[in-house]
Amino acid sequence: MTSGGDAAGMNPAVKCAVEYAASKGYKPYLVYDGLRGLIDDRIVEATREIVSGIMHKGGTILRSSRSQRFFDYEYRKQAYENLKRRGIGKLIVIGGDGSFSALNQFYSDFGVPFAGIPATIDNDIAGTDYCLGVDTALNMIRQSVDSIRDTASSFSRGFVIEVMGRHCGYLALTSALSCGAEICLVPELEYDLDSIGARLRYEMEHENRGYIIAIVAEGTKMSDYLTRWIKDTLDMDARLTVLGHVQRGGSPTVHDRIMAYKFAVAAVEALDAGETNAIMVYRDGTYGHLPIHAVADTKYKLDPALVRLGKPLAR
Repeated sequence: MTSGGDAAGMNPAVKCAVEYAASKGYKPYLVYDGLRGLIDDRIVEATREIVSGIMHKGGTILRSSRSQRFFDYEYRKQAYENLKRRGIGKLIVIGGDGSFSALNQFYSDFGVPFAGIPATIDNDIAGTDYCLGVDTALNMIRQSVDSIRDTASSFSRGFVIEVMGRHCGYLALTSALSCGAEICLVPELEYDLDSIGARLRYEMEHENRGYIIAIVAEGTKMSDYLTRWIKDTLDMDARLTVLGHVQRGGSPTVHDRIMAYKFAVAAVEALDAGETNAIMVYRDGTYGHLPIHAVADTKYKLDPALVRLGKPLAR
């Protein structure tokens, strides 16, 4: 099942999990519409026809949802009865920490073990360096920023580009560094607009700077202000572009497809080995898994090395 916000890489993970589980002798099923689908019995046996030809598709063919009803024990019991009737005894959920916590409560209630595959473009799940969908989202942002730069340089304008990430600045900071932005504002970095202004005015006066690209994480809530600031402080025409949900879509990159495959295999193997509430992780080049409490009870922190690289763009 897939749950929470959609992310490129979910479909490859579904396909690989189904095929690998079948090769191990399991009878795989698919849950449509996430937690809501568990409650409403939108469960079908997985077939080759359903999972064929989905590796290249963005989003999730199983669809997703957020369900308030799942917080109610009676609805969770209804979901359990739907699984029990089919003889389903193990679950794989592809989603974020909210989805993992919901399935952990489900395990506490009814003893149904699960394995979690991290999938969120925010890349904000503790314990793993990578979540499915991140590379595709970064490439969507890169393509958009490269296109905006063409207009910025043609008209000598400043462009503020707001990217997703909730309260995590990973997308913004990584995009700013890889796209050569002049300004980057993220929740994890203190910024100094006076220092930024002095740096850019010097470049405009002495180094023939003709345009500015600023990338801002949505969690800072600074996009509108920074756009006005560029106009008023630097006397440069400035425009704001909010990329929004375009960042979620797109065909999964090769990296996301391979990560999906490795996470899916690891999830099936964890359940096969008797793990009960394991979250698949990728840390320092190594694949493994952590118990749900080690993920849910830990606050995600941006890589300090990445933060250091981004400091010059915030001052």
